[in-house]
Amino acid sequence: MDNNKNITKEQIVELEKKLSELIDLADQLKVENESLRAQQNNLVAEKSRLVEKNELARTKVEAIITRLKSLESA
Repeated sequence: MDNNKNITKEQIVELEKKLSELIDLADQLKVENESLRAQQNNLVAEKSRLVEKNELARTKVEAIITRLKSLESA
């Protein structure tokens, strides 16, 4: 039996161990990826709310400035 061409039991055990570690890592990365996607979705929604709130504030400030200018010229 040529040891260079045949896989030993130790090599099989080592490959199984590495494969198991890769599967565990893939599972961990999948969970982390799902969490990050959910976080990204929350941040996008929050940004949208903040942009809307900022636009409302801008509109109110512009209205106040317009009223002040009209009082000033009256």
